[in-house]
Amino acid sequence: MQILDGIVGWDNGDADNDWVRGQLHELRHQHAVEYVHLDVGDLDRKRLRVTSDAGIDYAVVLPRDSTLADGAVLLLESDRAVVVRAGAPRTLTLRAGDLAAALRLGFLAGHLHWKSDQHSDTLVVHLEGPESDYTARIADLLASGGVERIDE
Repeated sequence: MQILDGIVGWDNGDADNDWVRGQLHELRHQHAVEYVHLDVGDLDRKRLRVTSDAGIDYAVVLPRDSTLADGAVLLLESDRAVVVRAGAPRTLTLRAGDLAAALRLGFLAGHLHWKSDQHSDTLVVHLEGPESDYTARIADLLASGGVERIDE
């Protein structure tokens, strides 16, 4: 079990963290970013044991002056990263209205390296950033009605 003993940066959109966000962007293309999903009540804890979405166990041991929050980067190396996500994993569920829209949506999801699952006639996208970043990439499909959002 690896010990994570500090917050090395933030994945939260602040200009101060552009370098960290750039590194995470590159690692996401390599599928090398692990996420640790924490309940909101656990964010105040300084010591906890967690399992990432890749199934790797970590011991988080933070200094007293550090506080976890959504987007905290606990590990940033050249070949992998570990990022905190607060609350339950967020998803975006989409359904294509016709074959052409389904092909386009599938192409974009793959091309953009979205983590997703197919359930019957829906595509469930596991969000790793703001939902608006995802919907902006398929705005034409949503606006035309070729793809609809399914609220679950």
